Amino acid sequence: MVNSKNKQPLYNQLVDALKIKIENEMNVNDRLPSERELSIQYGLSRTTVRIALNELELMGYVHRQHGKGTFVSNVIKGQTDLSGTYSFTEQMKSLGKDPETQILSFKTMKANQFIAEGLGIEQDTEIIKIKRLRLADKEPMMLERTYLPLSKFPDLNLESLQSAPLYDLFIKKYNQTVKVADEILSVGIMTAKDAQQLKFYEGAPVLKLKRTTYNNKNEIIEYTLSVARGDKFTYHIRHQR
Repeated sequence: MVNSKNKQPLYNQLVDALKIKIENEMNVNDRLPSERELSIQYGLSRTTVRIALNELELMGYVHRQHGKGTFVSNVIKGQTDLSGTYSFTEQMKSLGKDPETQILSFKTMKANQFIAEGLGIEQDTEIIKIKRLRLADKEPMMLERTYLPLSKFPDLNLESLQSAPLYDLFIKKYNQTVKVADEILSVGIMTAKDAQQLKFYEGAPVLKLKRTTYNNKNEIIEYTLSVARGDKFTYHIRHQR
């Protein structure tokens, strides 16, 4: 509870109050009340509320989506790294399969409106596009199209990507620590182009995965769109409180 008689700064009191609420009453990706709503609820100025939300964002409790609001981050559920999120390699190994990644293309380009929105950048900004084919026991399983802001990885090239996993390069070469990865799973049908590369048939059921990865400054550093064969691929999610 925020108390004006408390010697602790008001924004710190609000931070503590919201931390308790997030940890005990909210789930990952729940939307927090707006600045105006919090201002009314706690009887504080919007400036004080904004400072508190900034602090929570720096602590990794929340992340903001421009024009949409402030949302609970998954780091508050103990996800301080990517151990709790999807890894194709680790999942295939757990199934006793031999995973393999083929880089189909690597290029720089200008972001169209769709990709710019996914990366949180301006349209026509220079980006890197990586297309990869994931296989298990030599059988095609999933296609990944990954988009990275060129400004964050200015000298990334095909040779370096072939020498080490992408996330290892993020940390070791570019000092980009992955803090949060938001993933959205949906179903769809196989396009003719994807069917050819996945050695399947057009119109087949697929799983579609959209992944947005944030660094420790809550900047988007990766936007990946994946398509997986529905007959060969399962997505295992464990929800824990």
